Amino acid sequence: MNTITSAPAGDPPRAVRRVTRWYASFLRLAFALLPAYLIAYLYYFQDPRIVFEDHLFHEVAIAAATLEGLFVSYVTWQCYRLSGEPILRWMTLGFTGFVVVYALHGAFTPLAHHHMWLFLLYGPASRLLMAALLFVGLLSYGASADPVERRADRLMWGSWFGVFVVVDLLVAVLANSAIAGALAVRLSLEGGAMLISLLNVACLIVRRIRSPLMQIFGISVMAFALSSLAFILGKPWNHMWWLAHAIFAGGFFLLSYGIVQAFHTTRSFSTIYSQEELLARLRDEMARTHSALQELQRSNQKLESLAAVDSLTGTANRRTFVQRLETEVAAAKRGGAPFSLLAVDVDNLQRINERFGERMGDSILRAVATACTDAMRPHQGIARVGGGEFMALVPHAALDAALMIGERLRTAIQSLQFEGGQERFSVTASVGIAQFGPDGTTADAVMRAADERLKRAKTHGRNCVIAV
Repeated sequence: MNTITSAPAGDPPRAVRRVTRWYASFLRLAFALLPAYLIAYLYYFQDPRIVFEDHLFHEVAIAAATLEGLFVSYVTWQCYRLSGEPILRWMTLGFTGFVVVYALHGAFTPLAHHHMWLFLLYGPASRLLMAALLFVGLLSYGASADPVERRADRLMWGSWFGVFVVVDLLVAVLANSAIAGALAVRLSLEGGAMLISLLNVACLIVRRIRSPLMQIFGISVMAFALSSLAFILGKPWNHMWWLAHAIFAGGFFLLSYGIVQAFHTTRSFSTIYSQEELLARLRDEMARTHSALQELQRSNQKLESLAAVDSLTGTANRRTFVQRLETEVAAAKRGGAPFSLLAVDVDNLQRINERFGERMGDSILRAVATACTDAMRPHQGIARVGGGEFMALVPHAALDAALMIGERLRTAIQSLQFEGGQERFSVTASVGIAQFGPDGTTADAVMRAADERLKRAKTHGRNCVIAV
């Protein structure tokens, strides 16, 4: 037999959902490659000889980028300090390293004509350093959180800052070396930054990391790769060179947006979910909540049942019986028929316990409860209210009818047979009966009257029923 399943009411068709997912993927790809269109346009349609050389503008732009980098580094460090995610540690180091190295690119702007390579090489070196550290961080995506003590390890952070200073010195040495003017040096630094940025993108695709923040990460590093391509194609101060700065800044701003989003939500780069993941998690949580509520309801019902039942005999307990008696009293006061109350107590239960043991006494009480329940039919309402004492409520019954039921109970109990050791024996019970109205108009009064007559039955030799 074939089963046909359909989507829930109100859900769009599956084909529409598939097409919209493809469209969303296309938009992400188109946005990630947008800088490539601009690079191609300038490469084919602009005169590379047109330059815009403004040192002050460049210094201000680099200063703004440095301040932006410091801010993003601090926010990333705060996220790492709270979540401990290794990827955030490496991102913090990547942004910090970029700032320490890139700041000198702006500081040496006045040397653009006197010492071109000292001015120029700090840019690709900073991008290469950041791309490498981001790639290491991406490889650690999903790893367990760092211990709290490591997050605030000053020696670790100080050591890395020392590494960044050493990179600054190495770039200075390279800029003053004989090979600084070789085209391969700049191409190696810029090409290395582009290659490692593309490795970041490839790693995201291979590992199928699709969380929203990591998609921002992927688009950003693609922008870094394309900015390095623009730097390779451009020359200092021409439009392609400035476009490369703009592309890199766009990627950096986008990645900083992801950092701020993490800071304002989970302080994590791996626990912010897509809409589909959120809906799936919501469905799972709702299912778990429904299951927990059902289990709680069953537990509450079980607790209510246990609270209303005597654990030894399975009959109602005293509290439940009194509640039912008060309900019956209220109904009788509103004009309902009178009712009677029977108090039944097993005779000489203490002696039986002393002679045969408490286990035998418990067996007797269970047997008495069963016999009384059977003898009460069609009426219900037997309850154990004391050690060997039971009470029974007989609705719509005057004393004469209650007296007959009392005798039936007494006879049923007396007919029970027990074995203790080598001895067979039976037990008896005394019964006291009271009626609502003549014997009181409250639950306490009727119960008190039934107990008084039960005591009289005990003093009259037991195994009898007293109704007046």
